[in-house]
Amino acid sequence: MEIYQIRAFVTVARLGHLTRAAEALSLTQPAVSAQIKALEQSLGVALFERSAGRMVLAKSGEALLPTAEALLVLGVQLKSEAQQLQGALQGAVDLGVPSERPEFLRLGDLASTLMQRLPLVELKTHMLPADALLEQVQGGRLAAALVIVAHPPRSVHWRALRSVRYRIAIPRPLSATLTRAGWRDIAQLPWLDGPAGSHSHLLLRDMFERHGLAPRVVMRNDDQANMDAMVRAGAGCALLREETALSGAAAGDFIVWGQARADATLGFIQPPERAGEALLVALSSVVQKIWKPGPNAMPSHD
Repeated sequence: MEIYQIRAFVTVARLGHLTRAAEALSLTQPAVSAQIKALEQSLGVALFERSAGRMVLAKSGEALLPTAEALLVLGVQLKSEAQQLQGALQGAVDLGVPSERPEFLRLGDLASTLMQRLPLVELKTHMLPADALLEQVQGGRLAAALVIVAHPPRSVHWRALRSVRYRIAIPRPLSATLTRAGWRDIAQLPWLDGPAGSHSHLLLRDMFERHGLAPRVVMRNDDQANMDAMVRAGAGCALLREETALSGAAAGDFIVWGQARADATLGFIQPPERAGEALLVALSSVVQKIWKPGPNAMPSHD
């Protein structure tokens, strides 16, 4: 029984798919399958039930998963303690981020503080949609991520940083159509959306689904950080962070429709089994120092 086999078991259990687990582990699908089979032979039990490309935990797998996760945590702690004995922390940290303005995410403060505290550590950021950020943290391809979600994810170590509210921004040329407009009228306006799985796409979809509607999307834009510029140019309507929406409306750039809003939370996520890793403990400490989560943030959990 090897630690890499246990890691493969935990990753497949979390993602429920051999292909996705192989991608997360940067291995081929046959290699992951071989590791799972070798672990099952070593333990003498079947860990998964295989059907239609999915891997569902068998009863033995469900019983052994908590112990496997605990073993990974102990492995990380052992490595972390060894690194501390060696001296100063060094290496690279892969941090996932959503498409948002750096000042909102406080990336400049994060990079500056890390450089001061950990001069031998390199911070690498990877911009991805919310769904991909969560999946890559679950699979271990990212050490941590900042995510914007409507509901805290349960399969990762989660720390809430701040609440985020979104409002509907509409180009001024379309304002004449808004007299007594209802949700059905708003849905028929041209809309700007983010890519599938992104926080803006998920929030926009959920907002209209509550009314049994779907927005008429005319453009999907990967760059969600500057969506206000697109609304200002008249390209279409969009969900904007409340502070951006109200500021733009006050400047006469566009209008904000009614009191409609979508609430979410900006949070910091890590794989549970790596939460005790020295580099990630240091990163988490810096994030907590920069943000100092207030009472309006949603609760954190392991």
